[in-house]
Amino acid sequence: MANHDEVAAVFSKMQERFDPKKAEGLNATIQFQLGGDNGGLFWVRIADSKLDTGSGAAENPKMTLLATADDFYSMMTGTLNPMNAFMTGKVKIQGDTGLALKLMPLIG
Repeated sequence: MANHDEVAAVFSKMQERFDPKKAEGLNATIQFQLGGDNGGLFWVRIADSKLDTGSGAAENPKMTLLATADDFYSMMTGTLNPMNAFMTGKVKIQGDTGLALKLMPLIG
């Protein structure tokens, strides 16, 4: 089980792995609603081929990802397959589900 700081660090890693070439023309804010003691609200904003992250509630997200912080951490560190997580209900998407498919290649 990851602690809150390890879960929050995933978002910093997203910025490091972000590929701006793949984000051309994309303008979206994504809310991450992560449950459990180590969870919280986080957001990712992609605009002008840049990625910004933060914590708290996002304003007008195009998509919201709901999961436990542990499942999200496992997915982002490679021990849980994102498609399997979605198909088994460990991860839920509200809003633009197509955006979820675009997100993973952007952040490696």
